[in-house]
Amino acid sequence: MRGRLWFLGGVAVGFVIGSRAGRERYDQLVRATRSLWDHPTTQEAAGVMQEHAQRLYTKGKDTMGDRLSHTRFGEMIGHHEADIPQPEDFPRAERGPQSNTF
Repeated sequence: MRGRLWFLGGVAVGFVIGSRAGRERYDQLVRATRSLWDHPTTQEAAGVMQEHAQRLYTKGKDTMGDRLSHTRFGEMIGHHEADIPQPEDFPRAERGPQSNTF
């Protein structure tokens, strides 16, 4: 019985120490991630990728619209084009995670 108590005590101490060390490491990773995300080069690359994705989206939408416009399906959905969300309807990602709480 006494051995079990020592074992459970050791597990509890290890858990507390590991939790604190794990939290410190987590906070360190969050700081590193934020500094990387806030770097101007990263922001520039994100902007370029977003513009490229928007061009691909528009090109694909136009291509499929042209191909489907002569079909019954194209006629059916052609009247609801205003209901289709556009890329500018979605917010731009300006920053990384703002909070490290759950």
